[in-house]
Amino acid sequence: MRAVVAVLIFVTAVHAGLWGLLRESQPAPDFRGVLPSVSYAPFDGTGHPDVDNIPTTERIRSDLKTLAPMSKAIRLYSSTGGVELVPPIANEVGLKVTVGAWIDKNLDRNEREMQAAIELSKRNNNVNGIVVGNETIYRGEQKVEDLIKLIQRVKGQVNVPVTTGEIWNIWIEHPELASSVDFIAAHILPYWEGFSDKQAVDQALIIYQKLRDAFPGKRIVIAEFGWPSAGYNLKKAMPGPFEQAVTLRNFVHRAEAVGMEYNIVEAIDQPWKFFEGGVGPYWGILNASREPKFNWTGPVVNKDYWKLATVALLVGFLLSTPIFRLTRPTMMQALLLSAAANGVGAWVATVFAYWTGHYFVWGSAFALTLGLTLLVPLVLIAMARIEEIAAIAFGRGPRRLWKAPEASADMAALPAAAAPSEIKSLAATDAADAPLSPAAEPEPAAAPLPPKVSIHIPAYFEPPEMLKQTLDALARLDYPNFECVVIINNTPDPAFTQPIQDHCRELGERFKFINAEKVQGFKAGALRIAMERTAADAEIIGIIDADYVVTPNWLKDLVPAFDDPRVGLVQAPQEHRDGDRSLMHYIMNGEYAGFFDIGMVQRNEVNGIIVHGTMCLIRRAAMDMAGGWSSDTICEDSDLGLEIMEHGWLTHYTNTRYGFGLLPDTYEAFKKQRHRWAYGGFQIIKKHWRRFMPGASRLTPDQRREFALGWLNWLGAESIGVVVALLNLIWVPIVAFADIAIPDKILTLPIIASFVVTLMHFLVLYRLRVAIKVPQMLGAMIAAMSVQWTVSRAVAQGLITEHLAFARTSKGGLTMMSVEFQAFWEAVIGVLLLVGAAVLLASNAYREIHEIYIFAGVLVLQSLPFLAAVAIAILENSRINSFAFWRNTGIRTAELIGLRPVGLPGAIPARQPVGSELPKDGVR
Repeated sequence: MRAVVAVLIFVTAVHAGLWGLLRESQPAPDFRGVLPSVSYAPFDGTGHPDVDNIPTTERIRSDLKTLAPMSKAIRLYSSTGGVELVPPIANEVGLKVTVGAWIDKNLDRNEREMQAAIELSKRNNNVNGIVVGNETIYRGEQKVEDLIKLIQRVKGQVNVPVTTGEIWNIWIEHPELASSVDFIAAHILPYWEGFSDKQAVDQALIIYQKLRDAFPGKRIVIAEFGWPSAGYNLKKAMPGPFEQAVTLRNFVHRAEAVGMEYNIVEAIDQPWKFFEGGVGPYWGILNASREPKFNWTGPVVNKDYWKLATVALLVGFLLSTPIFRLTRPTMMQALLLSAAANGVGAWVATVFAYWTGHYFVWGSAFALTLGLTLLVPLVLIAMARIEEIAAIAFGRGPRRLWKAPEASADMAALPAAAAPSEIKSLAATDAADAPLSPAAEPEPAAAPLPPKVSIHIPAYFEPPEMLKQTLDALARLDYPNFECVVIINNTPDPAFTQPIQDHCRELGERFKFINAEKVQGFKAGALRIAMERTAADAEIIGIIDADYVVTPNWLKDLVPAFDDPRVGLVQAPQEHRDGDRSLMHYIMNGEYAGFFDIGMVQRNEVNGIIVHGTMCLIRRAAMDMAGGWSSDTICEDSDLGLEIMEHGWLTHYTNTRYGFGLLPDTYEAFKKQRHRWAYGGFQIIKKHWRRFMPGASRLTPDQRREFALGWLNWLGAESIGVVVALLNLIWVPIVAFADIAIPDKILTLPIIASFVVTLMHFLVLYRLRVAIKVPQMLGAMIAAMSVQWTVSRAVAQGLITEHLAFARTSKGGLTMMSVEFQAFWEAVIGVLLLVGAAVLLASNAYREIHEIYIFAGVLVLQSLPFLAAVAIAILENSRINSFAFWRNTGIRTAELIGLRPVGLPGAIPARQPVGSELPKDGVR
């Protein structure tokens, strides 16, 4: 444990060191003077001034007292709606005022604004000019000649200079406008032209000189220059607190040097300007709390940097503490986990900085809250997967895997990737190859019989030949004390029942046959009937599916686990003998193997396995204590297994293959099976969640954690993935066409990181634990992704329904492929996500906003699970699904490139006579 403490201290120190190394400090010219003018709007909060944001005299007086030491004058943009209160209060604190008259298409309002501006200039001697309209020509709300008339009307009634505020190029394009004003009030905002912060000041001075050259002798005022402290980039223009501080300090320094008249936009952040893109609220040199954003002297630094560092370090350390709960973690294991925890801590600090450094209207606050709410489980899932990577890659290896007391010949060591032909031959010959006792030796005294096992085989419309293979394999079991109860339920067709009844009679009295009709309660109902026909002296119940061919040593190897009276259940993995049917079945088989060689092995370490309804041995006393088979869920096996654990029984798992079943016939059957598992899993959550409360059951904390994280990791990850994808689809037109609410990197980058972690989790753990080749592993990854929509649908149905009918998984090759395309909705959603990404890229061609590119990338990643389902559905119906196609293609390719001689047809056989040429008597 000392080593773990040392690792945590080391990682925390490295994390702190990184914060120290990455602390930004930028030089900028000092400015100790007073600004000539700043734009001022007396509004507070997010309400629009035209609706419900009316300033008060108290707010205005407080603001102007704050601004008076910083600026000689202020510029206003309106003269009504409460802004008319500003000039007399500004006079109290010695501030000059450039009054504004807001001009748009509303003629009545325009008249009120001009009259109010005229009156203000007459009544307040601190008014030094009037600006009639602000970017009115740029917005297309007035024609040049009409605006000139308004300017001339105002000029005729006041004794102060009159102008209009326009972007610099409007003045150059309309020299007649310049002739009608007393001075040129030009707006130079390099951000909106896509210039970087390092180009901004040079660009402003170039434009200033261009205006002087175009209008020699005319007074020129840069009526707006500024840089936003937050928001999204526009081409090369990157907003930010450092960029704002350095740009403004550089501009003021150089403007003062050339004697430029200028006005800084703006004095105070305006949260209500959210409609001006992401940067609208953030142009102030003071934040909305009226606090300076930066210092005008000394190096530019982030004053809150060490607060954020402290948040990151604290969260990272707290998230690292669960490492102490691990049993003998290695240093590398602790290092990876602590590094991941500190990475999450850094993200939390970034979220905290974003939350405290931005302004939110109701909609944006809701969107951010919803996004973070959905991200929290994704982050937890990513952390759980990193923990599993650390445990398997760097941990000490499994310690609870059950191993047979004596190694069985051949079959006990069969790997997951054993060829079907090898499986079949070993299963058929194992009993015959057993060594015989020497004839000369006397027979030993009869040993006491081991515990009796009653093996239950439920069947529902199962192909008789397939079920016969299952029964034949059971007949070859190398175990002296067992019985088999075959129960065919709700299958009235004698073609399915009579052959099995006859076969059981042939196999002997050990094999009991039950044909039960009108059975209620799905598979659990059939198994309850089987229990009623079970021998009274059977101590252990075995369950296998109707398609499973077991190895002779199944019971001999696993029943000894029950010598420990605390053991209630022993589970062996599923394996399949028909993975060579097609390419689709090949990758399906690889996908199943991951669960049994990775997840189940790890869960077994804390006595928290998931019971699946085949290759399972259950102590009868444990089953009775748990209440037997329940029909409350359609996953009666997992339900019963959890019940047994809740009563305090131990469970064991072995990853040795003792039985080989059949894969689902079709992709449709594969998806239906996964839907049943997911829906049943959600039913189990609803049934058992109360027993996860402290003291409600005998589950250990590790078991509770394993089940909770397991459900979150599977049901939660798939469902949240679909929900986020659909929400992002809805968000696309808002981002692309309304130009608002662009998802920030704090929401999109974690999705990408989560995808990368999931990818690494799959690839690393498969390479370490699952004995399959790389092509099959990659196919298994596609198969695993392809059921995201299926699982999420099951969870959604679990939320709104209590029960669904039990759906049998079609196996044995009797099921025909459906004529319907089996990934229709996946295709629709996947294509929509790709189209959404294309729309974002097209709409962002001019703006080049980084967050939109990242958002488009997220949509592409989110489309992959849906497109994986489409790919498998197409594969199933194509020629390339056949292994014969690939073999023939390989042969043809080898022949084309000369690696194999071209096969020539053999001798042409003699032509055979057709029917019309044969003589009627049979001879020629």
